[in-house]
Amino acid sequence: MGTVTVGVVRERAPGERRVALVPETVTHLRKAGADVLVETGAGSGAWFTDADYTAVGATVVAPDELRARADAVLCVGPPDEETARTLRSGQTLIGLLELGRHPALAQELSERAVRTVSLDLLPRTLSRAQSMDALTSQANVAGYKAVLVAADAYDRFFPMLTTAAGTMRPAQVLVLGAGVAGLQAIATARRLGAVVTAYDVRPESRGEVESLGARFLDIPHPPETEPGAGRGGYARELSEQEQRAQREALNMHIARTDVVITTAQVPGRRPPLLVTAAAVERMASGSVVVDLAASELGGNVEGSEPDKTDVLDNGVTVIGAGHLPSAMATAASTAYARNLVALLRHLLRDGHIVLDPADEITAALTEGAALKGGASS
Repeated sequence: MGTVTVGVVRERAPGERRVALVPETVTHLRKAGADVLVETGAGSGAWFTDADYTAVGATVVAPDELRARADAVLCVGPPDEETARTLRSGQTLIGLLELGRHPALAQELSERAVRTVSLDLLPRTLSRAQSMDALTSQANVAGYKAVLVAADAYDRFFPMLTTAAGTMRPAQVLVLGAGVAGLQAIATARRLGAVVTAYDVRPESRGEVESLGARFLDIPHPPETEPGAGRGGYARELSEQEQRAQREALNMHIARTDVVITTAQVPGRRPPLLVTAAAVERMASGSVVVDLAASELGGNVEGSEPDKTDVLDNGVTVIGAGHLPSAMATAASTAYARNLVALLRHLLRDGHIVLDPADEITAALTEGAALKGGASS
């Protein structure tokens, strides 16, 4: 029986501090029959040293050696140009590759017969794949951190406090989008003592919102429109008519809210615009808006930019927080690494990584691409 070699590359995207494997998961992979290579300095952004990896049996190597020896290359986000260019035919690249947003990368990897397994394609409705669901694990981190970012920028208390100086009212928090990140944001804001209201286009999310002690915001939908649930457990993309009606109904609620946290995304597409510039202008001075969907494609908040904080003329702080998992790199990396180990255990057979198109999980992660061979040795 052969032994598969997996290699963990150092992330090179600006501001990216996560790493694909953490030391505790190296142990699990070695028990599963894999040899583990780690690029020098790969874990430093998440506070894992090269010595931490060698202590659990991994081999720390230079990037050229890693790419030459690894059967499977593990990453967090899409690889940089140099890494992509040096991957060889038959290698398997595994990560949150977002190939739909990077067509040039997808074409290059396909032309050079590099096999791709992209965790962002995993449907959340596959119950047996929940342990591999990296989007969910990273969204949990983002939702939690978003509330802490908002609380730090908000110059008042989140909980109601009664002191000798009088009573301080609790913060009014509005969470838009009740997916994984939104629900974690709701729960965290509630723990901090805020009064939380939430909204989602999917009617079935009401029960989840209310179970966390928040109020579900009812917004009437245009007649003859379908429910907001989409495929794979995600919200569907709304029509322009639906989005316009939604924004108009949200505006008056946004105006009387202290903190707005937006989390609505459509995989591979431009995020829906939920908070207009006009709505932000009506908010009170000192209010805070955190946009988790802020990215190069746009965001939920008009004018928000990824990784940028703006204090507007009316005193409202708008935070484009599109990369929050990297701000909690240790926790995010640990969760992501466990997702990868669960996936690799599913793919490893007799010392090979087998991509079986008949397997429901594999088919989803490879997006129906033509699989070269079926094993990597």
